[in-house]
Amino acid sequence: MKTREKGMKIAPRVLPVIAVVAAILLGAGPLTAAPPPGVFTNVRCEGTYPKHLQGICTDDKEFIFWCFTDTLVKTDRAGKVLKQVKVASHHGDLCYHDGKVYVAVNLGHFNDPQGKAKSWVYVYRADDLAELCRHKVPEVFYGAGGMGYHDGRFVVIGGLPPGIEENYAYEYDENFKCLRRHIIPSGYTLMGIQTATFSGDCWWFGCYGRPPVLLKTDQAFHLVGKYRFDCALGVVALPDGSFLIGRGSTAGKKHTGTALVADADALKGLRVREENKHK
Repeated sequence: MKTREKGMKIAPRVLPVIAVVAAILLGAGPLTAAPPPGVFTNVRCEGTYPKHLQGICTDDKEFIFWCFTDTLVKTDRAGKVLKQVKVASHHGDLCYHDGKVYVAVNLGHFNDPQGKAKSWVYVYRADDLAELCRHKVPEVFYGAGGMGYHDGRFVVIGGLPPGIEENYAYEYDENFKCLRRHIIPSGYTLMGIQTATFSGDCWWFGCYGRPPVLLKTDQAFHLVGKYRFDCALGVVALPDGSFLIGRGSTAGKKHTGTALVADADALKGLRVREENKHK
C-alpha cells in the first residue's frame, strides 16, 4: 500500500503570487519604486475632452496640470486624473506658482485687429482647482492666450492678427499690475504666441504654424533663437533642466493630451528624447 508524501507540493506558477503576498505581509516596499519627486516621464493624460489641449504645467514635484480649453485637469505624474473642473472657454496656457495655478483667459474676439479681446488671468488653488480670483489684463490687446512665471514676474502672451511682424510679451508683478510691454522681433507667427516657460536664463515660446515655431529670448526678451519645433500645446521647464512638451491628438470628436520629455538643443531649440518617444 502506497503512503502519502509528507508536506504539500506547490505548483510553480503559484510561487510568484505567494512571494508578492509575503512581501506585502512583511511590510516590504513596492516591487517597482516610483520616480523621486521632481522626476517626470512621458505621460498621457487620462480621459478624453471636448476641446483640444492648450497648455501644461507642473508643481515641480508630483502633479501635472492640463488645460483643455474649457476643462482644467490635475493629474499625478502617471497621468491619473485627480481632479477636473469645467471652466469658461477660452482658457489657454497656464503656469504654477506658490500653490496656485494661473491661466490666461480670453472671453472676447481673439486676434481681432481692433482689440476686441477680453483678457483675464484666472487663479485656481492647486490642491482642488477651486477658483480663487480673477485679474483683468486689458493690456493684452489681441487676447490672452498663455503665460509663464519667473523671479516675481508673470509674463502673459497672446494673439496676433495677420500682417504684424512682431510679437508682444506683457510683464506683470504678482498683483498683476502691468509693468511693461516687450516687443519680440519674431516676424509674424500664426495667431501669436500660445505657450511660455522660463529655463536656462531664457524664455521659450511655442507658436502655431506650418511648420510650428519655437521662439527663444533672453531675460530682456531679445530674440536669440527661432526654430521649427512644435510646443504650441504646452511647454514647461522641469527642475532638472529638461522640459515637458504638450502634444494633442483627436479620437473622433474627442481630444487627448500627452506630455513628452524634451531637452534643449543648440540646433533645434528643443529635442524630444528619442529613447522615450511616446508610442
